Amino acid sequence: MATTAGDLSSRRGQRMGSPAATASAVMSTHLSLHKQYLQACQVLSQPENPFIEHMLEESEKADITLTKGITLKIAGNNRLVPVQKVTDEDFRTLAFILSNNTFVTGLDLRYNILTDVGAEHVAKFLQENSTVCYLNLMFNDIGTIGAELIAKALHRNETLLHLRMTGNKIENKGGMYFASMLQINSTLEKLDLGDCDLGTQSLIAIATVMSHNKAIKALNLNRPILYSQEEETTVHTALMMKNNSCLMELHLCKHEMKNFGVERLCDALYENCSLRYLDLSCNKITRDGVKFLGELLKQNQTLEILDLNSNRIEDDGAIYLSEALALYNRTLQALAVVSNNISGKGLVALSDSLKTNMVLSYIYIWGNKLDEATCVEINSAAESFSSKLRIRIRIQE
Repeated sequence: MATTAGDLSSRRGQRMGSPAATASAVMSTHLSLHKQYLQACQVLSQPENPFIEHMLEESEKADITLTKGITLKIAGNNRLVPVQKVTDEDFRTLAFILSNNTFVTGLDLRYNILTDVGAEHVAKFLQENSTVCYLNLMFNDIGTIGAELIAKALHRNETLLHLRMTGNKIENKGGMYFASMLQINSTLEKLDLGDCDLGTQSLIAIATVMSHNKAIKALNLNRPILYSQEEETTVHTALMMKNNSCLMELHLCKHEMKNFGVERLCDALYENCSLRYLDLSCNKITRDGVKFLGELLKQNQTLEILDLNSNRIEDDGAIYLSEALALYNRTLQALAVVSNNISGKGLVALSDSLKTNMVLSYIYIWGNKLDEATCVEINSAAESFSSKLRIRIRIQE
């Protein structure tokens, strides 16, 4: 059964009198976070987690200044020390000592075992804390109920700038709660909902709300669960980009996007002057779809990173891109075309575009058809221009 705020207050009162007295005793400013944690475990009758203890001790070595706080890194995938993953009750104890803390500005709790019960404690913490601006909850076990609690807490939170929910299966209904939050919250700048099993309804709702949102600068909507082949979500995303003038980073990996969707998106981006990073990796874009991107790059003056990894652009698609980059575009800095069935003809065309483009600095091309002659030619181009252009062409099998 979920522990409620009333249960927690009652337990605190039983052990140390009033909640105010408890906070005063446990969160005394002269105590280190590690010592506060040990005392809080006693107050809440919660077993100590040795991994949390260790990471709190490590955090005390950080240089805390008046202008820059610290991020507590308690990630469950830490390979350097023994890990006892953070549970719901572990987070309740952490929240107890951090609610009024002024120097912890970030919490990294990815790859732990927080559930909807833990999300309840997270929500209460977000309502009480006024210093944490970064919260990473990637790949925990938070579901739809937890998403609702966290999203509603963000209706009133005016501090958090970056939330990562990647890998928590909040599903379509959970995505709807975050769409509603985006209508109200005007502080959050980065929202990561990738691999959360969002559905068509929630994607359309988020895109609709984002058309008017002026706070979010980076949005990750990777790998939704889509059943339709009509690309409705891409059409609504395109409309969002046509109207939104603040979003700088957009991730649309694994959206089942085809040439029709790319065309709609490119049409919208002709009128967009804010987007810097566009991720279209792992879709179904072919050479015909890349032709629209090539035409866009001839006119676009803001896009700096374009990720087309794991599509099917082939040689013709690479040539379309190389023409735009060689003769017109002087903004793009990084291009990724990994695993796109490109052979020597297309790869050489891309490398040749570097001869006239002084801005493009990174091309990622491994996973394509790299024969020896192609590698020699690309390496020669890289050596010829690297000293003055700072080019890095990544070739890796």
